[in-house]
Amino acid sequence: MPTQDLASGLVSATLIVIAKTPVPGRVKTRLCPPCTPAQAAALAEASLRDTLDAAARCGAARRVIALDGAPGPWLPDGFEVIPQRGSGLAERLANAFADVGEPAFLIGMDTPQVRPDWLDAGLDALSERHAAFGASPDGGYWGIGLRRPDPAVFAGVPMSEHFTGAVQRARLAMLGLATAVLRPLLDVDTFADALAVAREAPRSRFAAELAQLELAA
Repeated sequence: MPTQDLASGLVSATLIVIAKTPVPGRVKTRLCPPCTPAQAAALAEASLRDTLDAAARCGAARRVIALDGAPGPWLPDGFEVIPQRGSGLAERLANAFADVGEPAFLIGMDTPQVRPDWLDAGLDALSERHAAFGASPDGGYWGIGLRRPDPAVFAGVPMSEHFTGAVQRARLAMLGLATAVLRPLLDVDTFADALAVAREAPRSRFAAELAQLELAA
């Protein structure tokens, strides 16, 4: 596929948060054990609140949550809600970009340590690059930005594997998309991840919720 034209100048980009409603048994199941499903859902909600708080304070022109489930009291004002579409995560990512229909940077709900300026770096990168990519040390990735929606970016990319990030980064290169590489950021998949992220963001809701669970244990 030929490289997309890359016009110079500022791009007004949307911030997308892709998330599940934090319902016990449906979110963060890899934290169980040691967590119960209810405890894992409480951690997921705290992480989602922290992520949305950072999203609300970044410089995005528009803020969207691509949601699997129903909105709850954790959703602040200023976010558009669109339903997730697709049979797997790769399709859901592609459809989120397509439904927004403009330059966008997407993150998940499991990086409660993310800061507004780190999100701004992903958004701003789309003024100079076709894409932005933030890897996770576990082999996945925490954020991806596209100046133009393209389902080919995600088609056939295996998700939730230790090599997902490498395959996704290679796909961007194969499509000829000039990509800005962002700082790495650990997302919360396992309980060990949760402990590490809480240490990185000790003042977060996530860290406070985890501390309560540890005290209870």
